[in-house]
Amino acid sequence: MPLGTPVSSQARTKALFDDEQQFIAPGLQTIALLSELAIAHGRGCWLTDHDGRTFLDLNAGVSVASLGHAHPRYVAALTRQLEAVSVGSFTSQARAELVRLIAELAPGDLTRTQLFSGGAEAVEAAIRLARSHSKRSDIIGFTGGFHGKTLGVLPLSDVGWKEAVGPLPAGYHLAQYPDPTRFDGTAAECLDAAIASLRHVIEQNAGGRPAAVIVEPIQGTAGNIIPPDGFLARVRALAHAHGALLIADEMITGFGRTGDMFASMHDDAVPDILTMGKGMASGYPVSGVVSTDEIVAAEPYSLPSASSSSYGGNPLAAAAALVTIRTITGDRLAENARRVGGVFVEGLTELALRHPHIANVRGRGLLVGFDLVQPGTGAPLDKAGCVRFFRHGLSEGVILMSYTPRVRIHPPLIISEHEARQGIAMLDRAFARLEQQ
Repeated sequence: MPLGTPVSSQARTKALFDDEQQFIAPGLQTIALLSELAIAHGRGCWLTDHDGRTFLDLNAGVSVASLGHAHPRYVAALTRQLEAVSVGSFTSQARAELVRLIAELAPGDLTRTQLFSGGAEAVEAAIRLARSHSKRSDIIGFTGGFHGKTLGVLPLSDVGWKEAVGPLPAGYHLAQYPDPTRFDGTAAECLDAAIASLRHVIEQNAGGRPAAVIVEPIQGTAGNIIPPDGFLARVRALAHAHGALLIADEMITGFGRTGDMFASMHDDAVPDILTMGKGMASGYPVSGVVSTDEIVAAEPYSLPSASSSSYGGNPLAAAAALVTIRTITGDRLAENARRVGGVFVEGLTELALRHPHIANVRGRGLLVGFDLVQPGTGAPLDKAGCVRFFRHGLSEGVILMSYTPRVRIHPPLIISEHEARQGIAMLDRAFARLEQQ
């Protein structure tokens, strides 16, 4: 694919976007509304709109398109399954092979998988499972976290409007997540403060008897925030000391995204329950909950139909996940994530030496972030400035979540070092345009 090829005419794309806006309800993702893009097709890491403009996709549907767009193996596998059977909860060859593969790849004794169709659905199921097993009710999450927008998980998500749709369910509490970029002290002190906060919430807010602690090994929606090393292991130890289960929400971080198959492996901390989704099926809506033989046997979770989902694990969904995960492992895409993620971090660090709007470059695998700041003061860049930067990037031919002060980069896992350097060059020019204004 060529470097981004913006053209002067946007007539067809804009017309289609405007036509849809007359009938689609408000509330679409900000990236879709700000870009006003209408995509005609995608290939690999590139998207092309209806006016022939091509863009390097550093968003991947928010960490979804692990194999990029129109991967030939993916297209072939889904076509074969569509021609066979696509719905139903009966055993299929694809699902039988998929759950066996997940059991082989998941850490520790996490060998039992139930499949769902969306992230929030799976997280709610994980909470029901934890409550079924522990016979307790309270759930503890972390500030800055995001686990979905359904009512059963909304209390755990850092969403500014959630109180306006209350009352929210009781029994949910938040401890402080260790964000080194917003802590005035060392990484060790940041970690100690977060664990102290968690201990206080467990003992004071949850009465010392929580059902589970749920945590993102890396917080994606908050800005790809990487906690200090050892965080997950210490959370697990504290949770277990109080009789609670550890739920690792790996919707964004699972299946090679961070350079390991699962991000919890970085701390060698095996959770009791692991939730997964997004990149596991490269665009098809699939999610899952994985746990141990003992935990999934708990009632009422284990009763017939108590943890089922009409769409979860249907033959088409299973085929999409199976071909995606096999390609991730067979093509060593976790290793590619580590290598190319390093190119992004190195390139952004070099850009920060020339562009004073960049701060706090961070990354693990292909989950990369940096902050947009006011030159001189280091304060977060204002909303208008962030939107200008996003649009400058779009004009240069690159798509990424760069319209807030916490910029997120999570391209397809197939991205090459050459394409990463192309992306860095596009961002370099976008920053130059921002500074000229």
